[in-house]
Order: sequence, then C-alpha cells, then structure tokens
Amino acid sequence: MSKKNGLADPTRLKPFDADDKQLLRVVIETPKGSRNKFAFDPDDHIFELKKVLPTGMTFPYDFGFVPSTKADDGDPIDVLVLMDEPAFPGCVLSCRPIGVIEGEQEDKQGKERNDRIIAIEQDAHSWADIKTINDLGKQFCRELEEFFINYHKLAGKEYRVLGLKGPGQARKLVKSGRQ
Repeated sequence: MSKKNGLADPTRLKPFDADDKQLLRVVIETPKGSRNKFAFDPDDHIFELKKVLPTGMTFPYDFGFVPSTKADDGDPIDVLVLMDEPAFPGCVLSCRPIGVIEGEQEDKQGKERNDRIIAIEQDAHSWADIKTINDLGKQFCRELEEFFINYHKLAGKEYRVLGLKGPGQARKLVKSGRQ
C-alpha cells in the first residue's frame, strides 16, 4: 500500500491488479452485515463512521471503492463485492467484475449518475461459477437494487435503477474514471 507521510493511503493504489489486468483492486469500506457505513477520508488517511443504518437494515455484501478512480458523483467508483466471508474496513481485495447496476440519484441539488460495480473476490469459492451479473438471477439482482433504493431514501434521495450491464461495462467505467 502506498504511503504518504508515513500513513497508509489506499487511494494511491492502482485500480487494476498488477498480475492480472482483468481483476480490479477494491478497498473495502463497509463489511457485509454491518449497520455502520464507513468511508475513507483521503485527507486524514482514516476510515470514519459516516452513518448508522436503521435496525433491520445492513449492507448485504462488502462495499468499497476502486482506488485512483472518480465517478460522476465525485467519489471513487463504488463496488459491491460478493465473497464467502466479510472482510474489514481497509482490506484490499482483488476482484473479478461481473457487471454494473447503472443508477441515477436525485436530491434537491439535482440528478447525478451513481453506478455500482458488482464484483466477486477472486478466491470466493461459493461464487466461482458466476461470470456475469445475469448469472445471479433476477430476484437476487432485484434485492440488490432495492437495497440501494432504500439506502438512498434514508438520506432523502431518490435512486432509480437505469439498467444492469455486464463485465465489459464495468471495466469501461473504471477506465473512464481513472485519475
């Protein structure tokens, strides 16, 4: 992990795995099953608690970002990682992108794109046969979509799913968002 002033800085990592350019590097912010939403603060080089979800609502899978990228919302590109066990905030994973939930969020300031890459950690045994987002099944994808819709609703925003795209679109999103 890159260091600046002696502090670890995951945002300085390259977005693609050095040994396999088909794999994305993902920095986990919030682990699966957590009600606590953590976010990395690049200025202070720390993970901070950003919000607590209501009772009964948890992150369905590990949630993080692709380092050295910037999405339309100004943050690094978001990734939901499917794997066998939860990771922890700050853990860097090598992941196989399987698709994108394309979405748009709207609040009082207007509309902006907020796409979420769906990826599988490279050593996740339970997910080894999943190659594209379509392999997850319609009900599974709908549940992921509903999580993001409800998550945004809690913040006073509306989130609309615009579509599901495959792994090629996920890679294009990362390449266009590289800093």
